[in-house]
Amino acid sequence: MNEIVVALVIGGAFGFALERAGLGDAVKLAGQFYLRDFTVVKVMFSAIVTAMLGLFWLGRLGVIDLAAVAVPETWLVPQVVGGLVFGVGFVLCGLCPGTSCVAAASGRFDGLATVVGLFGGVLLAGLAWPVIGGFYETTGMGVLTLPRLTGLPYAVVVAAVTVVALGVFAGIEKFGRRS
Repeated sequence: MNEIVVALVIGGAFGFALERAGLGDAVKLAGQFYLRDFTVVKVMFSAIVTAMLGLFWLGRLGVIDLAAVAVPETWLVPQVVGGLVFGVGFVLCGLCPGTSCVAAASGRFDGLATVVGLFGGVLLAGLAWPVIGGFYETTGMGVLTLPRLTGLPYAVVVAAVTVVALGVFAGIEKFGRRS
């Protein structure tokens, strides 16, 4: 039960942060595709880097055991197909699953429609599982991480991703001022 309460608190805080950043608005989200608004990139990249640095330093300090952190396996072709379906849905709706929940909770009809569509898709996938289940387990590649793919030590990957993030943020600021 504690895990559910913690998940609800974290999910609520994440939703609050998304709403405060304006990411419950499909027009704002679509702005990233037209290179007009980089809020999504800034918020999500910040979240990724914060989580990565938090895990890295908590692991180094012995607060958590990184071996106990679950990393899902990679199933290349099914995940590429899923990513394409996700991308098409994102472009059509202007919302992703998280931001659609934020939009729905904010009383926006487009968010509610997207959430209904998401649940409909999950239901259809569940009903079709006897047919598509075998496809889901094709091209298994095990657990893939950047350190495993590159052969670089975890600390070097953390530093490199942090430097890339800082470069992306600087580039967004420079590009944003010009446009």
